[in-house]
Amino acid sequence: MTVTDIALVGIGKIARDQHIPSIAADPAFYLAATVSGSGGIVGVENHAEIGAMLAARPDIPAVSLTMPPVPRFAAASAALGAGRHVMLEKPPGASIAEVLKLERQARAAGKTLFATWHSRHAEAADAARDWLAGKAIRAVRVDWKEDVRKWHPGQDWIWQPGGLGVFDPGINALSLLSKILPVSLHLTGATLSFPENRAAPIAADLTFAGPDGLRAEAVFDWRQEGGEIWQIEIETDSSTLKLTEGGARLHVDGAEQSVEAPGEYPSLYRRFAELIEAGQSDVDVEPLVHVADAFMLGRHIAVAAFHDDPQEIS
Repeated sequence: MTVTDIALVGIGKIARDQHIPSIAADPAFYLAATVSGSGGIVGVENHAEIGAMLAARPDIPAVSLTMPPVPRFAAASAALGAGRHVMLEKPPGASIAEVLKLERQARAAGKTLFATWHSRHAEAADAARDWLAGKAIRAVRVDWKEDVRKWHPGQDWIWQPGGLGVFDPGINALSLLSKILPVSLHLTGATLSFPENRAAPIAADLTFAGPDGLRAEAVFDWRQEGGEIWQIEIETDSSTLKLTEGGARLHVDGAEQSVEAPGEYPSLYRRFAELIEAGQSDVDVEPLVHVADAFMLGRHIAVAAFHDDPQEIS
């Protein structure tokens, strides 16, 4: 097996929790360098800026970008311009136009661009897609609720334009849904709740339409207490399917089904290696289209100010 050196750009929580262990466990990749202004990881060469890494290490053919979406476009474009294969953490960009431009750049350069959606690689995702194939869909309900203080502590970028707010986790549900459903949905309405001191929503209620009068609804909320709710329930003409724990568990009419899969991020890196070997790219913007439509069509309402430290609330 050919081992590909890879550089990891952005050493934050998701990199430490998911990317670094997944690369370490994948025989197709070797973590040759990191890029982080605040320091990398012990035992791995680190550069403060991606430009410095690209100049110093022309021998590293692949780059995985895990920084926030707003600065990601410039980093991805630089990496493609330097002849590297690029993997993008979700969401793949701060706008649809950026992602499509990167896709064109990768095609022109003959390099792989992988816009990842990690929830599509959840343990039960393939089994759910296969079970739903050929069935008539009657109703769809998505509940994606978590505590932002737990999952994004002190991350101011996520509340700024381009940070997506509650759509940062909500887009995981949309990516999973768009993989498993045998029909296509489009957004028809949204209500977005913006804290009075923030530029991104803390909650969103969405409605979608599909073929034959199908309606779907999704509720995203960052104010959840008492444990996360990451579930999708789909009623068909024969039974009801439910995915829970972000797609890790599958139930049909209340009975849990056995599923086997390597896990989200190990599966992502396996897919990246396959794409590089085949000389292909994988870029799907459908989940990001739903989010853009929500901001375009959504009714904005103001809600109470949000503070990272609850003690700041007067």
